[in-house]
Amino acid sequence: MTPPAASPAASGPLVEPTPAPPALPSLAAQAELLVERGVVPPEPLSPAALRAAAAALARTAPAGSLLVVHPRLLPPSALAGHLRLGSTVRGRPVERDGFVVVDMTDVDDFAPVPGVDVPDADVYAVTAPERGDEMANWSPEEAEPAIAARGRTPLTLAEGIHWVLQSPDVLARNLCFMTIGSRLRRANGSYDARTPAVWISNGTGRDGAARRGAPKVGWCWWRNRHTWLGFASTAARAA
Repeated sequence: MTPPAASPAASGPLVEPTPAPPALPSLAAQAELLVERGVVPPEPLSPAALRAAAAALARTAPAGSLLVVHPRLLPPSALAGHLRLGSTVRGRPVERDGFVVVDMTDVDDFAPVPGVDVPDADVYAVTAPERGDEMANWSPEEAEPAIAARGRTPLTLAEGIHWVLQSPDVLARNLCFMTIGSRLRRANGSYDARTPAVWISNGTGRDGAARRGAPKVGWCWWRNRHTWLGFASTAARAA
C-alpha cells in the first residue's frame, strides 16, 4: 500500500481540538462497575482483589485515571461484549451491546508494540487518557511519531475498550478513536497492516441492522486516514 504523499503532520498544524470526553469516575467506582456488571470472572480476579487493587492505585494515581484489568485475565474478545451505548434508532432510544467485527477472530493476538510498557500486574491504571481528536484524518503511520513526540504512548486495544466501558460517552458520532498501541506481529516478524479501533456501528454490511448504534471493535489499515477516528493515548501507566 502506497503511503499518502503529504501527511497532515507535515503539511500543517494540528486542528483545533474538540471538547474533551467526559471525566472518568473514581478508581473505586470503576471497580464497582466491573463487579456489578460481572465483567471479571471471579476465578482469575475476585471482587475483593479488584477492589483492593483499585484502592491501592487510588493512593498514587492522579484523578481521572482509568482502571484496567490486564488482558491476560480479561482479553478484548471477552471485554467487548460488556460495552453498552445508548443510541436513537428511527426516533426511539435504544441501548446496544458491543461486539467485535466478524473478520477479527484474532483480536486477542494484537499485543502491545515496543515502547508501550504494560505493567505486569493484574490491575493497573492508565493516566490522563486522551481521545486524540486533533489527529482525526491522520493515518496510524502518521500519528505514531506525533504521539511519541508529546511524551505519550498510544492506548492498547484492551485499554481503549475499558475506557468506553467506564465512560460510554467517550464514543460519539464522528469522534471515535484508534488504539495503535496494539498490533499483530506475523510469524516473519513484520506487522499485520490492520490496526485496531473502537467506533460506532452504522448497522450496515456484515454488522447487521440490529447493531446500528452499537460500540464496535474493529480495525483500519495502517496507512489509511479516517476523518472520524482520532488516536487514543496516555501519559503513563502505573501499577
